[in-house]
Amino acid sequence: METNRQKKIGGVIQRDLAEILQRAAKEGGMSGTLISVTKVNVTTDLSMAKVYVSIFPVDKSKELIEGIRSNQPLIKHELAQRTKNQLRRVPELEFFIDDSLEYIDRIDKSLKGNDNPIANPDLLAKRKKS
Repeated sequence: METNRQKKIGGVIQRDLAEILQRAAKEGGMSGTLISVTKVNVTTDLSMAKVYVSIFPVDKSKELIEGIRSNQPLIKHELAQRTKNQLRRVPELEFFIDDSLEYIDRIDKSLKGNDNPIANPDLLAKRKKS
């Protein structure tokens, strides 16, 4: 269970990272790509932060998450500049793809279509855990 401090720091990181990533996507010529930070989990010692990123359209998500991971030091520096009055140390950032919207969409399409995942649970792929 997260403490109030972890939640507050996660919220600050989430808001600022969303702005950083969206601005970087615009400047990088990726107009029409929506990047949002869905959740940030900070460890109890505030040294690590797991950042879950949702990318639309989904077909670009693999290359974008690799680009984000390769530019992680620059992203951390930009985050440190934005949060220098709020945080003493910026936690190490780990980026993961949040596939929950895609998973919900597949379930919705299956329920509306002829295939019923309730009757045949093998129709839906297992959800990826990160």
